Amino acid sequence: MRFSRLIACVVMAYAILAALAPSGAAAHPLSTTAILLEAGPQTVTGSVQLPIDRLEIALNEPLTAAGVVEPAKLGELRDYVSGHISASSSDGSWNVTLTGGRVEPVDGADHLVFDLDLDPGDGAIGDFTLTYDAILHQIVSHQVFVAMRSSGDEAYTTVGVLNWQRHSITVPVSGAATTGSGFAAALRLGVAHIAEGADHLLFLIMLLLPAPLLARRGRWVPGSDLRRSCLRVVHVVTAFAIGHSVTLALAALGYISLPTRLVESLIALSVLVSGVHALRPLVRGGEAWIAAGFGLMHGLAFAALIGDLGLGRSNLVADLLGFNLGIEITQLLVVALLMPSLLLISRTRAYPACRIVLAGTGIVLAAAWLAERTTLISGNPLEPVTQQLVEHPLAVAATFAVVAVAASRFGPPAPDQKTPGQREVAQREEARAGTS
Repeated sequence: MRFSRLIACVVMAYAILAALAPSGAAAHPLSTTAILLEAGPQTVTGSVQLPIDRLEIALNEPLTAAGVVEPAKLGELRDYVSGHISASSSDGSWNVTLTGGRVEPVDGADHLVFDLDLDPGDGAIGDFTLTYDAILHQIVSHQVFVAMRSSGDEAYTTVGVLNWQRHSITVPVSGAATTGSGFAAALRLGVAHIAEGADHLLFLIMLLLPAPLLARRGRWVPGSDLRRSCLRVVHVVTAFAIGHSVTLALAALGYISLPTRLVESLIALSVLVSGVHALRPLVRGGEAWIAAGFGLMHGLAFAALIGDLGLGRSNLVADLLGFNLGIEITQLLVVALLMPSLLLISRTRAYPACRIVLAGTGIVLAAAWLAERTTLISGNPLEPVTQQLVEHPLAVAATFAVVAVAASRFGPPAPDQKTPGQREVAQREEARAGTS
């Protein structure tokens, strides 16, 4: 009942904010390709915006903003993109033409932008299938955002998101994309952003590490109450959800705006702080407060994905809710994959060492992110490590589960771990003391 009321309040808040929201400009997520389309009477025109940093990785060659617009290189890149895009309808294949080529900054990152023309030839303009896999065929974590608008409209409507598994999408020309399609696309984008966002995932994992423990005299000690540990997990996830939901809505609607580099640096700092807290408690029972506080910063980063898409007010509430739902689904999946192993291994003597190793790894990765995002270093030498972790989440979860099972089966229990009988006696004593 409380959960349904919370959902109703969130929907109402988004609806009120949407009614008061200023109109946005068209843009797209940081380091994500965007295909922005506009339906005309005889052709579909638009642009393809490719992040140069991802293009560099996909082609395995150094690229700079100045270098990509040199005539020879520009022609080569145009041919590359032309070979990875096509359009068709029930009447047959469409003619696809890429022209121009310029560099534009989008969300603080340089993008190579080509003008796009889709011509059905003798066929009539209608719904068509767009197929695109440039960069996707080399970087599994990359995404391509597709948006559509009718001629004369200012706002784009979310059509969908392409990824390494999905290279084709139906683009509705006769009648803009529906609110339902926008909701589904936003939901997928929320799932993908958390699942492929190493910093967001690591922040959540760092906060989950001390969940089975108790803070006593500035140190972590084993906890014996499973219900208490589960409640702490619920508190952490809920606090993070509340924090990022608030700033996601405000930033996506144009009420809050911070430089992208500052937001990304604060996110790296949040991972660093949560890692230190996993080593030694900074605030007793403070995981929920840390999750809520830094969740505000993560919400600003989430808003970079949908806040500047030029969404119309008719689908803004649906897109915000869909994106938030995608985030929460992925968070719950992470908790479901990791918490059983964490609870199991926390009841053994191996957990302190495991916690220190994981927290230390998180601190090192966060420090590298922070140094890169504050321009202390030009590139992150640990990026391949995070890329591998993101690309193989099930393998990571399975490895941790094997370690947890082995530690619980063959290793000694935690030093102050009580037997069921001892725990029952202790709980009775605690209850008696609480009523006295």
